[in-house]
Amino acid sequence: WTDMGLYDSEGFPPREIVRNKLKEKLIYMKGREEKPDTITFAGNGEPTIHPFFGAVIEDTMLLRDRFAPDAKIAVLSNGTMLDDPNVFSALEMVDMNILKIDSAREETAKLMNQPAEGFSYKRLVENIMRFKGRFILQTMFIRGVCQGRVVDNATEEELRQWLQLVRRLRPQMVMVYTIARDTPAVGLHKIPAKELHRIAARVQDLGIAVQISE
Repeated sequence: WTDMGLYDSEGFPPREIVRNKLKEKLIYMKGREEKPDTITFAGNGEPTIHPFFGAVIEDTMLLRDRFAPDAKIAVLSNGTMLDDPNVFSALEMVDMNILKIDSAREETAKLMNQPAEGFSYKRLVENIMRFKGRFILQTMFIRGVCQGRVVDNATEEELRQWLQLVRRLRPQMVMVYTIARDTPAVGLHKIPAKELHRIAARVQDLGIAVQISE
């Protein structure tokens, strides 16, 4: 959507545009006998800050049921809007509620994600607990230098606290991954595949499914 006419004054695509574009795409795919596996809300920025996020999800569910009933609806979120009851309710409805926490240590999490002023890590965890395990936890593991400070959320102490958090939250699944090879973030490095697999094994020991993206 490069046409700025598709965005409102705040930079969001209006609910009607989202609905119509999705409908067009699903009709096109159905005409070609293509079946989407997943309809995903992600990309640059946080999808749940859309002022009509709940309504967009409702529209998406109706269109999915009509044109692609086997498709799942997924949302990748940093969880910062979970205090909004409409956002929380919408995420309860989707098939794949994927929430990102990169560290159990607030200092590390803030360094990696640079949240807006007023962000409360404690409140984030409390809100995620309200899903009672009906969500997928996503964590990115990196090491190097970020904002002029050393960061490594794969140390033994970091992992110990993170695994405690995983045990407490009891998600349906944990997704572990690292940065892409072509990241523009100077000073940050990928976690080797062997380390990711060792981390995944420790999650599996908790009785929780794991997905690894190397």
